[in-house]
Amino acid sequence: MKRASQQLREDARRIWWAGVQAVQPKNLIPQVVRLEDNCLWIEDRLLDLRQIERIVIVGAGKAGASMTLALESVLGNRLLQEKDVRGWVNVPADCVQPTKKVVLHAARPAGLNEPTAEGISGTQEILRLVSELGPDDLCLCLISGGGSALLPAPISGLSLESKGVLTREISARGGSIQQLNTVRRELSNIKGGGLARACRAGQLISLILSDVPGDDLETIASGPTVPRTPTPELALQVLSDLRLEDCPAGREAAALLRQQSRQPAEMIQNVTTVSNLLIGNNATAVDAAGVEAERLGYSHAMISASEPEPEAEQVARQLMETALAMRRSGEPDCLISGGEPTVRLAPAAKRGRGGRNQQLALAALAAVQDWHDLALLSGGTDGEDGPTDAAGAFVDEQLLQVVRDAHLDSADYLSRNDAYTFFEQVDGLIKTGPTHTNVCDLRVITVSK
Repeated sequence: MKRASQQLREDARRIWWAGVQAVQPKNLIPQVVRLEDNCLWIEDRLLDLRQIERIVIVGAGKAGASMTLALESVLGNRLLQEKDVRGWVNVPADCVQPTKKVVLHAARPAGLNEPTAEGISGTQEILRLVSELGPDDLCLCLISGGGSALLPAPISGLSLESKGVLTREISARGGSIQQLNTVRRELSNIKGGGLARACRAGQLISLILSDVPGDDLETIASGPTVPRTPTPELALQVLSDLRLEDCPAGREAAALLRQQSRQPAEMIQNVTTVSNLLIGNNATAVDAAGVEAERLGYSHAMISASEPEPEAEQVARQLMETALAMRRSGEPDCLISGGEPTVRLAPAAKRGRGGRNQQLALAALAAVQDWHDLALLSGGTDGEDGPTDAAGAFVDEQLLQVVRDAHLDSADYLSRNDAYTFFEQVDGLIKTGPTHTNVCDLRVITVSK
């Protein structure tokens, strides 16, 4: 079907938005939690409410507010009152909204994906709540992407500032996300199963929305409810491999980790039964986007996030090679993919504004000189792309003409990580505000055949 450039752009946006809507907690939670008489079903687990004294809801993440509202709605007013339901969920400041029983705590400012003192106080409240529960109580935990920064609880002797310096230094020295998570878990009282160790409820059930390619539960929000024995020696090995003991924050962390390693390994002593349930992921969004593409008359190919991706520029080149082949052959005429590429940062003195989706879209524009019959949209499903107010950006033939008329040098902006400034000048940014979900990124390419 021959489609005009404007239609390709609008269709790409509709397809992308359908994927985002599919992973809204208001759509996901009723699929796994339901109330029947005196029974609460959570997936295939049947809980007799007559044997439960109290229900406490805790959690953290960019989807924390919408997960809380959806869960309160499913539980209903009668159960919320009868079981004295209460709770505390750490969320970004721009996600706070009225709830019935659960406190939504602004643990960080909007757009700042870093731990804060407010996050620490909120995390302490979560640990206090779960530690005061008993064997007849039920703890429901709501976990989503962004939870690592929203659940700061540095171990005794380590300041929030020092831990922040250390994590930034790990990234600067080329440490992998696995190495970063290893260190973060061992220097936290809540990550790496810390919440599960603190909980004294009879049952702890986590509902998890994954923002991690491959859905490793230990990685999503650093696995606060995934039981594990602390292994400080692994974190020490990371510090050694990256030669981090030559900086003050690294030496401080190493000393604390050695002290931990000399202590007997902490085992979970309570009788809490822990269940971790994945309720949605990138594949959920990609599948729903595919359904919308089909509804709009497209034949489509789909690739969901299953493993870490290379740099945004490389991903963009791969996507555009596929797009050009699609344009030549006419089949399929829509490509939907999910993932989370990395971005190589320019020196701070020349670095601009942007995020990985804007970087990918700009790299795609730079890679292809002829955009007739093509449109690309790349956006974060959380509505946040880097430290900006945009979810991502789009490229099509009309936008390319505006770029040429303005004599903008895409390669220059790309090298400086200044994609936001570039797309702002040509009206190519996608702005949604917080979407209250988070399952990595979603990219849509539409082709006119």
